[in-house]
Amino acid sequence: MPLKKPKSVPRIAKARKKTIDKMKESVPVKKEAEREYNCKIAFRFNPLKKVQQYAFTLETEKLFSSMNYGITTESKKDKKVIDISILGLSPRQTYFTEVGPAKNEVFFEDLYGEYTVNIIKKDGSISSAVINFNVFKKDIKLLKEFLPPKKNNRKFCTFSVDQENFSFE
Repeated sequence: MPLKKPKSVPRIAKARKKTIDKMKESVPVKKEAEREYNCKIAFRFNPLKKVQQYAFTLETEKLFSSMNYGITTESKKDKKVIDISILGLSPRQTYFTEVGPAKNEVFFEDLYGEYTVNIIKKDGSISSAVINFNVFKKDIKLLKEFLPPKKNNRKFCTFSVDQENFSFE
């Protein structure tokens, strides 16, 4: 007996994308606090756009030896809050491998004054810092690092100002 010919093409369900707001609301599973990421902040001059930018370089503490990885991120800037969510690691398409951490750079323009920077993991953990940007004095100050009040929240990221990699026009 032959099979029936389908009348319509079956629909494939789309994977649900987790937005930054949903990640902020989710409650992480209780784990030990261990440092997994470093966030280095620096001034960068973009010669193609001829614009002064602020670079947030995220890198893992763990070193990878067999493949080069990049960190997949999503970012959002509100009035005085910058949210950077870490979506995961992805392999870079290079033929030569080198020992090193997984990295990603997120660029912003026109930051002046105090901003709260939130690094958000997919499980809902948030590490935060208050940073003061002053492009006229060519200065970035890390005012404080803190954990937002949230159940099972843990510190997984450290923040630092990367003075050695500042670049200006």
